[in-house]
Amino acid sequence: MTCTASQATTHVLYLHGFRSSPRSMKAMKMAERIQRDHPQVRWWCPALPPSPRQAFELIAQGTADWPRARMAVIGSSLGGFYATRLALETGCRAVLLNPAVDPARDLARHIGEQTAWHDPNERFFFRPEYVDELRALACGTLPHPERVLAIVAKGDEVLDWREMVARYPGARLKLLEGGDHALSDFDAHLDDILAHLQLI
Repeated sequence: MTCTASQATTHVLYLHGFRSSPRSMKAMKMAERIQRDHPQVRWWCPALPPSPRQAFELIAQGTADWPRARMAVIGSSLGGFYATRLALETGCRAVLLNPAVDPARDLARHIGEQTAWHDPNERFFFRPEYVDELRALACGTLPHPERVLAIVAKGDEVLDWREMVARYPGARLKLLEGGDHALSDFDAHLDDILAHLQLI
């Protein structure tokens, strides 16, 4: 697929999931591919604070001056929930990787001290009020579902693939028969993601 310069994405935001970080496999592979093949694209993958309110404030502030028509967001799991909210507010393109559909419900079971996936010595506290902050960020159906690509694995051991599919009617859907929550076969999806971002 070819696209004109006016269509191509110039700014890409990556949002990691709960207990994850910018050191996640998917974030690093995405960063490497964009920096190698599209060095002109602005790439940002912030470390998100545990507070959903603070996390989304960081996201909103960091992208405030980004061109809406030429920015895109990639979100994994809880990051997919944040990405959905950002796509609603900005109309930007979005790629959702096994996105969390109802994190307020799901993470209510995880209140307390947590360890980071990529460094068990790194700890944070998930507070009860964070569940309410997640509820406050929930949003309805996206007005431009055609600008969304959802990659959903039926083999996701954390989230229900049926909920994920039902959450994004009209979106471009790549439904994997197997797979896992981490999308361990992420390399196989890079070209589809870049095509959706109009970088191929």
